[in-house]
Amino acid sequence: MLARLGLSPRGVRHAPLIPALLLALAAPAFADDIPKVQALGARLEHFDYPYPVTMFPVQNQGQSLQMAYMDLKPAHANGRTAVLLHGKNFCGPYWAATAEHLRHRGYRVVIPDQIGFCKSSKPHTFQYSFHQLAANTHALLASLGVDKVTVVAHSMGGMVGARYALMYPQGVEKLVLVNPIGLEDWKAKGVPWQSVDAWYARDLKTSYAGIRRYQLAHYYDGRWKPEYDRWALMQAGQYEGDGKEISAWAGALTYDMVFTQPVVYEFPLIKVPTVLIIGQRDTTAIAEGAPPEVLAKLGDYPALGREAAARIPGAKLIPLDGLAHSPMIEAPERFYKALDEAL
Repeated sequence: MLARLGLSPRGVRHAPLIPALLLALAAPAFADDIPKVQALGARLEHFDYPYPVTMFPVQNQGQSLQMAYMDLKPAHANGRTAVLLHGKNFCGPYWAATAEHLRHRGYRVVIPDQIGFCKSSKPHTFQYSFHQLAANTHALLASLGVDKVTVVAHSMGGMVGARYALMYPQGVEKLVLVNPIGLEDWKAKGVPWQSVDAWYARDLKTSYAGIRRYQLAHYYDGRWKPEYDRWALMQAGQYEGDGKEISAWAGALTYDMVFTQPVVYEFPLIKVPTVLIIGQRDTTAIAEGAPPEVLAKLGDYPALGREAAARIPGAKLIPLDGLAHSPMIEAPERFYKALDEAL
């Protein structure tokens, strides 16, 4: 339960002496305010995206799969394209307001759902890697006639974006990493490995209450607003009804990918202009089964952001004080100002 919430003593900002396990087991303060969770389907068949969705066919590992994406035309074309890469617990729609901001600045905006996530295929047998997700993204952009792109990548998307920049540096105009995970190697810091079966058993217990409690602690620094429910319910809805097992298995396979494939060691090899936008209240970390002394060292984003900027040649750091893991949702106008500066 502890790492299901991803909490560490650092994550309990206003009561650092309360053990994280007790916080995780405590009844949520919003127990009387839990909305009804609708079954949305394993591929969000019953969730409407803000823009038309197209399925890009990909051949991966002997399988014919579909990669969902949205493609927005610019209001006044500046000749540039931005690709927005989602996090692990997110789907393309949460980028909609950011996409509109970029579109009105003249960018064409492409928003994919990676294989294993959201409206894209969730194959039962698949070797997930950031290389594969980056290659799929590159193939999608090539099919759209895009040969150079600005990559804006959030959370797990930052790991995809970093890998994309390493694989296709000639095709990246700029890399913007927004509170990316993978700025530290959790395994090397003492978080124990666990099997895909263990991740699957954990993900089968996914609920709206657990999602909201986790997001409250890490994404919004303890301050919940009603508009955040849309994203928590979208995530929870994939685990309701017939979508439960498929979504939990995809979640297990992708957790294994995130945990076992750190990109942080290759940051010095990134050769494209890079900007990190880091909410300074973020504490996100994969910490399943970690002892307290390890938990206390994880998710220190102010330090991790500085270290990453120092390791990526020529990188710029834009800290956002008072914001946590999802600044584009928590404080959109402050985030857009930072994004404009980054671009």
